[in-house]
Formats: sequence, structure tokens, C-alpha cells
Amino acid sequence: MTAQPSALRAPVDAAHVLGRCRALVRPALTEAVGRMHPWVGEMAAYSFGWCEVGGTPSVAPGGKGVRQALAVLGAEAAGAPGRAGVPAAVAVELVHAFSLLHDDIMDGDAARRRRPTVWKAYGTGPAVLAGDALFALAVETLAARPGGPRAVRVLSAALGDLVRGQADDLLFAARPWTGPRRVRPAEYRTMAEHKTGALLGSAAALGALLGGAAPPVVDALDRAGRHLGIAFQIVDDVLGIWGDPAVTGKPVHGDLRERKKTYPVLAALDSGGRAVRRLATLLETGEDPEEAATLIETAGGRSAATAEARRHLGAVDTVLADAVLETGAADELRTLLEYLVRRDV
Repeated sequence: MTAQPSALRAPVDAAHVLGRCRALVRPALTEAVGRMHPWVGEMAAYSFGWCEVGGTPSVAPGGKGVRQALAVLGAEAAGAPGRAGVPAAVAVELVHAFSLLHDDIMDGDAARRRRPTVWKAYGTGPAVLAGDALFALAVETLAARPGGPRAVRVLSAALGDLVRGQADDLLFAARPWTGPRRVRPAEYRTMAEHKTGALLGSAAALGALLGGAAPPVVDALDRAGRHLGIAFQIVDDVLGIWGDPAVTGKPVHGDLRERKKTYPVLAALDSGGRAVRRLATLLETGEDPEEAATLIETAGGRSAATAEARRHLGAVDTVLADAVLETGAADELRTLLEYLVRRDV
């Protein structure tokens, strides 16, 4: 493949990339959801922000479509047209929606994107059913394509990792803040790779696979997505403590109020500094999240999180630089990945 001279290539804008990929994928995603049982399909459409309870069309903002964009760009990076990655994009978007429906139930989250979650709007049982239906539809979408068996294996492996990550995340909540059984930063990184990175990696890998990429390219895009998932999760953790509520949609110090074991907290507790004992007391009781945030920063938790996110972003760049990718799509892929994690690092 011949690389276009950088001086002749137009600047790449992440919002444009996301919009282009959403426009390519949306008809196929709509068609897939339309094959579901009408009631279950309504819950799926509600989860995507397409309608309100009862089916009335909605103007509620949906997600950015990051995973579907990765699938389209994965196909294009392999030298195929973006439409080759559309079935992969549909499948990973369905799986992502499935995971959010179940995740909201497990975490007891009552709102997502500033409106009631599916289980709050329709009930717990119906939300579980809708999640199951989304998962089944995702597998069906891939299985029907040429190369479907291999694609389903890739998706199944990612789902297995996602379940492992979610299990670890739930178990972390019951472990102590200090002592030999405390959660270490390395354990958290593994959890984040599984819970967040596995699906991001499989999105790009599946797009490349359906686009006819060689196995080394498919594997490289999977690794890049996994590093991205860790960086993305850690940046999200930073924003969960110090982010602007007007941007994040979450209250300031929200993760501390909920006593979540996030990366900045774990890194601070692992530092062994003088602030650790007082910080552990505050985390144990849930008192004074403002002081806890200050102690985390004093103990180096925020800077350690920033450094770790940058390290994984650098790993993404290295993986992509070593892979043989179509130049224009690779540029768009890098722009999208940087957009996702350069929010506060």
C-alpha cells in the first residue's frame, strides 16, 4: 500500500469519524433491532436512545458509537471498504448494549445518560430479558457472515474476558482498603483490560477479520484495543473524582461518595505515604470526599493514574506503528483512540 504524503492529507477530526461510522452502521443496526420481539425491541431501542418508554421516538442523546467506529475502521485499516466491517459493528454494539443493561442492574444504577436505565424504566426482569436478546442477536449477526465461525470465536473470547472483568470488579467491592488482601493496581489493570478493553479490542479485530486482514493485523488491533480499554478506564476514574460535572454528567467526587475502588485510589493506598492511614479511614466510612480527594492527590494517586494512562496510550501507538495498516484508516484510528483517552491526561 502506498502511503499518502502527510502534507496532502486533510486533518482528521474524531467527531467526523464517529459521525461517518454511525451513519454507515445505523441502518443495519436498526434493521437488526427490528427483528426482535416488539416489546424487547422497544427496550433495546430505548437503551440506544432511539425512543421513550412506550415507543415514542426520542431526541435523547445516544452513545458516541465508539465500538462500531472501531469495527468500521478495523475493516478499512485492512484495506477493505468500511461496509465490510458493518456486521462486526452491529454485533459489538449489540453486545455493548447487553453488557450495559446487565451492568446497570448489578450496580444498582438508576440513570444513564441523564435518564432512567432500562431496569428502572421497564423492570429488572424485562431488562435482563432484553440484555439476553441483544446478546443472542449479536451472535446471530456474526454467525450468518462468511467467516462467521471464526468471528463468533473472537467475540466469545472477548465476552469471556468481559465476564471475568465484571466478576473481579464486583469482588473488589468486598475486599479491604488496606492490608494484604487489598486490591493492588496491577489487579485493577487486569480487570480493566477484561471489562473494558476486551470488547474494544474485539471490535477493531472483528472489523479487520471481516475485511480480510491477515491474522497478525487482527491480533495487533485486538491488542491496541485492550491497551485503549485500560487507558480509557483509568481516565474515566480520574474524571470520576476530579472531573467537571457539566462535562461528565456525574457529581464531583462521585466515585468517592460511592466508595469505588478506582485506580487513583488504589495507587494512593499503595504508595505507603503518611496520608494513607487517614485516607483509608475516610474511604472506610465514606466521610468527607473532598478531603479524601486531596489526600489521594497528595499521595500521588492522581499523577500515577495519569502516568499509567499515558503508558497504555503509548503502547497503542507502538502496536499500530508495527502493524501493516492502510494509512488513511490508521490515521483515523489513531485520532479516535487519542480522542477517547486525552480527556484529562
